[in-house]
Amino acid sequence: MGTLDKILEEINNANSIVILTHENPDGDAIGTSLALYNSLKLYGKSKVDLIIPECPKTFMFLPGAEEIKKTSEINNYDLAIAIDCASFDMLCEDKDYFENAESTTVIDHHGTNTMYGDFNFVNPDAPACAEVMIVALNKFGIHIDKNIGTCLLVGIITDTGGFKYQGVTAETFEFVARLLNKGVNVSNTYRKVLQVKTRSSFELSRVAGDRLEFFNDGKVAFTYVTLDDYEKFGCSYGDHEGIVDIGRDIEGVEVSIFVREIQGKGLKVSLRSNEAVDVDEIALLYGGGGHQKAAGFSTKGDIESVKEMILQEVRHYLYN
Repeated sequence: MGTLDKILEEINNANSIVILTHENPDGDAIGTSLALYNSLKLYGKSKVDLIIPECPKTFMFLPGAEEIKKTSEINNYDLAIAIDCASFDMLCEDKDYFENAESTTVIDHHGTNTMYGDFNFVNPDAPACAEVMIVALNKFGIHIDKNIGTCLLVGIITDTGGFKYQGVTAETFEFVARLLNKGVNVSNTYRKVLQVKTRSSFELSRVAGDRLEFFNDGKVAFTYVTLDDYEKFGCSYGDHEGIVDIGRDIEGVEVSIFVREIQGKGLKVSLRSNEAVDVDEIALLYGGGGHQKAAGFSTKGDIESVKEMILQEVRHYLYN
């Protein structure tokens, strides 16, 4: 019996299911989690909860997003499914839901996945977890309708940067073509997720752009935003999305570093690279993770000291 067969057996046997994802969830984490949530509802599972403590407004147009929970009154689910999360430590704050579940499953695409579930379906060659989910749903015999397809599309286009990252394959476009045939509005979804900005998001990006600094002959870009910036512009969670790409998209930049303050949680460091540096290796040094060209981690300290710390590490990888 293959892994997906075992996971389907666990789903069939479970009366209560909780879906979880990593902290600071992106479009792939949210889109893929919602795709599974909607699929399990369609499959006939009546007690399914999707718990995401903080969800960016950008993704609230997705089918089922209004049913996302910040917390749950249930402490012991029959089955917990972690989506797009490489390790137990990177799960959202409510790790107890996973730890206390009778059975646990992980569906992911990170090469650094620690296989922390009872059953793990991980494909590190997939550029987005949404692609892994498409394979799983097909194996489960669950029909991918327009709503599920829209969620999956968001996962694909966000984790591929709108199909511009090198991990994109012919299969990626085949998946999208199939979603298009299901009635998914690809162009409209693309615009909502990657092009439309709120005024507060624009102002935050503008400030970050003004602060952009370059190091090592323009090979490294650095910028940051503070809690004061969030308050000044009336920002909400998720308004920082895309800022780290400002530096990476400038000619000559190999690594872009973006630091933001998080209320009561220290600093979040986002890293992006083009060719020369595997930023996933750097993130792992500080308890984070991600992919070769997109990774991040959380840390404590002031912005200036963290800036010097990460610049030193990036330089080491840049010249070795």
